[in-house]
Amino acid sequence: MKYIFRSQRLGFRNWKSSDSIEFAKINADTEVMEHFPKPLNNDESFELLKKLQIHYKNYGYTYFATEILETGELIGFIGLAFQNYKTKFTPATDIGWRLKKEAWSKGYATEGALKCLDFGFNTLKLKRIISTCTVENIKSENVMNKIGMIKRGYFKHPELSNSHDLSQCVLYEIKKPLKPDLKSINL
Repeated sequence: MKYIFRSQRLGFRNWKSSDSIEFAKINADTEVMEHFPKPLNNDESFELLKKLQIHYKNYGYTYFATEILETGELIGFIGLAFQNYKTKFTPATDIGWRLKKEAWSKGYATEGALKCLDFGFNTLKLKRIISTCTVENIKSENVMNKIGMIKRGYFKHPELSNSHDLSQCVLYEIKKPLKPDLKSINL
């Protein structure tokens, strides 16, 4: 498999139409989608996959299809996406992840996010990357802390205003480091 880049255990690539069935399973899982308005049906999941492909074509990055190198298993996505919804801190590039339950608690999100930060800062030459999640999404917030992001505050997400319990979100940010020591970070 040809990857755009790799971390120690993970490969990152653009999406293929053949990913649609596995991606739909991930997006339909109520636990995986707990901090989103609802799980996605097959059509919604396929539309998201197409948007991620187009995003890569337009920007040279996306929330990448992420696989375990040893097995080639698709575990979800980890990557970057340009966000321009209306807030004080956008437009900006966001780092995010969505992994199937079987991939949780193995350090994949942290490992993959660190590699995506490296790609964003050193290949794409980004100066700043943000990350957001609902205030209840402690697992994602823990990853943000582990990868060195700084909490900047709270905001009401304009695209989640109809989902009252999800609209309150937290914002994290990281600026291009001089020379990050990726080996010292505990996965």
